[in-house]
Amino acid sequence: MIVLNSLQDEGAGFGKTTNKITFIDNNFVVEPMDLKSKELVANDIINKVIAHYEMNAKNK
Repeated sequence: MIVLNSLQDEGAGFGKTTNKITFIDNNFVVEPMDLKSKELVANDIINKVIAHYEMNAKNK
């Protein structure tokens, strides 16, 4: 999984209180996210990682 952090969107990037990220999975599925607080972005990333590992555990 890749997490892209936008530096071009208004209100996103370093030195701001918000970020806009995009997830790209190993099948190249792109999932853009809305502009959110950095805390909510961190929650999204953690939840995505947990879901990934839970899905892989079920498939084994």
